[in-house]
Amino acid sequence: MSHPIYAIGDIHGQKAELDRVLALIEADGGQDANVVFLGDYTDRGPDSRAVLDTLVNGQQDKRNWTFLKGNHDRMFEWFMQKPLQHDPYLMVELYWLHPRLGGDTTLASYGVDASGRRREKDVQAEAHAAVPASHIAFLQGLQLSHVVGNLMFAHAGIRPGVAIEDQTEEDLLWIRQEFHSFTEAFPKLIIHGHTPVDTPTHYGNRVNLDTGAGYGKPLTVAVFEGTQSWLLTDKGRVPLVS
Repeated sequence: MSHPIYAIGDIHGQKAELDRVLALIEADGGQDANVVFLGDYTDRGPDSRAVLDTLVNGQQDKRNWTFLKGNHDRMFEWFMQKPLQHDPYLMVELYWLHPRLGGDTTLASYGVDASGRRREKDVQAEAHAAVPASHIAFLQGLQLSHVVGNLMFAHAGIRPGVAIEDQTEEDLLWIRQEFHSFTEAFPKLIIHGHTPVDTPTHYGNRVNLDTGAGYGKPLTVAVFEGTQSWLLTDKGRVPLVS
């Protein structure tokens, strides 16, 4: 008999939604449920600090939780480096503290003002004083992918035609079009987030669980057991099929 694996889509600072889906998981699978978090824990939503508190506490309590790194998590981590590092994948006009990306909201949850008329060096200095070292260590220790049986979990997806062990960090955190347009089978069923969709969708070769929590929409959790998959709702499991 296979054991269920629960996967949670992009949280983006939505603590109330995180609490809701964790309660659904516990009701379905108990306190020892095997949970994979697909990354993008912070930015845009109002409670990034509280989200990281919950995840760090779960990690310290040795919950059966696996944490993947999202592109937003790496941007936060890199901002906290000395000297700070910008992600070169971004368009020239964007940076982590830009309201479109939501780093300003993340720092606000720690009481740091990241408004546009301030100098980055001053914002970073205040962030270093405000952000707990445990949160930075958590971001630094995130996994890039997780493979269990016929399943592979990755924040953004994988590059078609490249072996799983040869996938690059940039693709695992950022890939979109090349991955989404590929309709043939991957070596594993890929469970991912990163690109918001209106409803969680099983495409046959991949499952997208990012349903826009960063924009105020409900967070999604799915259950995978053998070759079967379900959405987890307040009414129980609902089949998730391609």
